[in-house]
Amino acid sequence: MTLTPLLTASLESALNQILYRDRGLKAARQHLNWRSLTILLAELEQPVTFIFSENQVDVIGAWGDTPDCTVKIRLATLPKLRDHQQLTALIRSGELEVEGDLQLVQQFSALLDLAELDPAEYLAPWIGDIAAEGLTKFARRGFNALRRDVERKQSYLGQTLTEEWRLAPGKLELAWFSEEVDALTRLLDALDARINQLEVK
Repeated sequence: MTLTPLLTASLESALNQILYRDRGLKAARQHLNWRSLTILLAELEQPVTFIFSENQVDVIGAWGDTPDCTVKIRLATLPKLRDHQQLTALIRSGELEVEGDLQLVQQFSALLDLAELDPAEYLAPWIGDIAAEGLTKFARRGFNALRRDVERKQSYLGQTLTEEWRLAPGKLELAWFSEEVDALTRLLDALDARINQLEVK
């Protein structure tokens, strides 16, 4: 998958809404001013570069200059960047590779952590406050119901496997049963031999 200008523009618009609309984030943003961060996603064919300035972030698909920091990460791990306390653990586990200024990643992660991601706030200008709040609550309820359903099915599957496991005999039980069968077979053979001897007499 390659990033089209439409995708980079959409990402840029979303990040500017989330990170630059709130004046309370100005102090956190100042650490990123005039810095560049490139993210290499394993699932994409090209890098994504964020160039931070005082009033906005520019998102570029192809950039010829060397960034201040390059991050290599998988798409599934990307949401974990929001928790800046997990960065060290992600680097140790190999889920996150950082080349360049590690402090830049930490500052970007802290900014994402401080940003308030309330979908209703971003929908309100287009559909109104009440509709945006209602739609957001409906989506959250749907997501929570789906999550509970998945958790319930996982629990059911786990219990079923556990019960099946209890029904299956263990190695020691099989060994004991095999020895008992062998002993019974020897006993029956001896009894058969005695009966044959009595019949001969």
